[in-house]
This record gives sequence, C-alpha cells and structure tokens, in this order.
Amino acid sequence: MLIHADFSQPIIITPQDYDWIRSPGGEVNRMMLDRIGQEKARATSVVEFSPNSQFPEHSHPLGEEVLVLSGTFTENLQQDYPTGWYMRNPHQSRHQVSSQSGCKIFVKLMQMTEDELHPTRIDTHDPKNWQVTQGRLICPLFTSNTEHTFLEKLQAQQVLRESVAHGIEILVLLGELHAESKIYPKGTWIRLPPLSTMQFCATDLGATIYVKSAHLPHAMNVWSDQAPL
Repeated sequence: MLIHADFSQPIIITPQDYDWIRSPGGEVNRMMLDRIGQEKARATSVVEFSPNSQFPEHSHPLGEEVLVLSGTFTENLQQDYPTGWYMRNPHQSRHQVSSQSGCKIFVKLMQMTEDELHPTRIDTHDPKNWQVTQGRLICPLFTSNTEHTFLEKLQAQQVLRESVAHGIEILVLLGELHAESKIYPKGTWIRLPPLSTMQFCATDLGATIYVKSAHLPHAMNVWSDQAPL
C-alpha cells in the first residue's frame, strides 16, 4: 500500500478530506495520511479508539511516536496518558494499548532510527515544558541529526518562522493557519518537501501546531526506493 509515499510532493489534508478505515481486527479507525506498506508500514495516521477498546500487544520496529489529541490513551492497562501527552517508543519496544473512555491520537510508525534507545514522555499541557525562544513559544519534543520536533503556539497573525526549505510537516492542533489565501483549520495535516517556500501565518484565532522539520531528506534516502512491505 502506497499513500502519499512520494516525499518530493507537497500534501495538504484538511478534516473534510478524512476517510476513516477500520483496522483489520476492528480495534480502531484510522485516517491514513501517508503510508508505505500494509499492516507493517512506515505510516502517519490519525487513529480513533472507541470507548472500551484495546489493541493486542505488539512491537515497534523503528519505533512509534504518539501525540494524544483527545481522550485518554492507556499503555499496558496501567499507564494513562490524557490529551496533550507526547510519547516516543523506541526501536523494537513492545506494549499493549487501549482506551477506556475513547481517544484520538496522531501516530507515526517506523520513522525513527535504530540508535534511538530511550522512551520519551512529555506532558505538553504542563507550562514548565514550554519556553520562549527568540520570541517563539515552543514546547520541545525531540531533536536529533535527522529531525527537529516541537509544538508551537502562534498568536493572532503571527508568522511561523520555522524554515520550510529542508522540508516540514505540520498538524494544526488548535486554531487556524492561513497561507496563499487559504485557511487550514484544526486537524489539517501538511507535508512540504525540501526546497519549499510556502509561508504560514495564524489567523485571528491564533494556532497551536505540531511541527517536524529536517526529517524528509532522511525519509527520502531510506524509503523512496522501498516496495510495499
């Protein structure tokens, strides 16, 4: 399965474009944003857990990244992560996941390197995890040689100053962005390839966004010639 698998092409998906697909075991609904492979896949998705749903224990080659968008996401039947929690489970980690109340998560699979060894857990709703850097309100999430990942809060009409020249990925968590006379509401996912020039600005509503930059050259090197798994 190949979905938006050409990392040299720009992709913008708004909530009105969402097409939910049930997982083979019926555990969750998935909006597949990009994908290379079948059930074992390099994938970016929005995933919905219904109340009292669970996913069997499984492993994560090349890791898993999760941002809880709503509800409460539970690991191993004991550790609850409510809205706003960010986690990274490294290469070959294992867990069981569930949700008693139901939840929605943004999840990225098989997008880490094998040398990322330690899990990450960050409560992005905790003010202590936010910092002002050169006039930007940032919640750092992860930085390595192959990616820079963070949340940013933009005030009304504030311009996103992160460079898009080396490729960028954005998920609008709250508020709206606008660019080139178009408005991108909460739930919009944007992936722009290297050498892009598009500039984003918050509308009068302001915006809170997830941002990953500098990662697409690595993705292109590793995955561009891969056949579906």
